[in-house]
This record gives sequence, C-alpha cells and structure tokens, in this order.
Amino acid sequence: MIMVTCDDVPGKRIIKTLGLVRGNTIRAQHIGRDIEAKLRGIVGGEIVDYTKMIAESREQALDRMAAEAEKLGANAIVAIRFGTVEMMAAAAEILAYGTAVVIE
Repeated sequence: MIMVTCDDVPGKRIIKTLGLVRGNTIRAQHIGRDIEAKLRGIVGGEIVDYTKMIAESREQALDRMAAEAEKLGANAIVAIRFGTVEMMAAAAEILAYGTAVVIE
C-alpha cells in the first residue's frame, strides 16, 4: 500500500477514487509516565515513553486506515492527514485519514 501526504502519487496516475478512509486509536497515559513527565517538566528533556507511545499510536492508526482502504480495493492512499484530540485528562485519540485510490 502506497501512502502519501500529497494529493497524488508522483509518477503514477490515479484511475479511481474510492473515498475517505480512516483509522484511529485512543491511548491512555500511565501513572508512571505522568510522574516522569512532571519531573521532565522541571528539569527539561524528552519524555521518551510518551514519544514511543505516540509513535506506536500513529503506526496503529495508519495500519487501521490501510486495512480499511484494502477492503475497498485501493492500492494507495493520498492526502493523508493526522488529527489528535484529548478525550479526557489522561487519554488522547490519534486519527489518520486520507483518500483511498487505485493507481496504475
């Protein structure tokens, strides 16, 4: 599955547009990570556990979006975007969305 953030795939021609596809995940923070985050807020530096959690969440959202596109018969997704929203004090949603297409 080819996935790009631009509106087309360079060097390829879109022959069919199948529509919007999306994938999401909601992750909750861990109390241990929150303690580390507060300490990092005081002394500064990267919060490695949060960085890893967000990266894993983005990959899971992309995988779910690609699975939805494959069900439609797509071989590519164009115009991919990400969104995020805080669901509650300790949980956030990561959403990946784009347009499923068939390319030559």
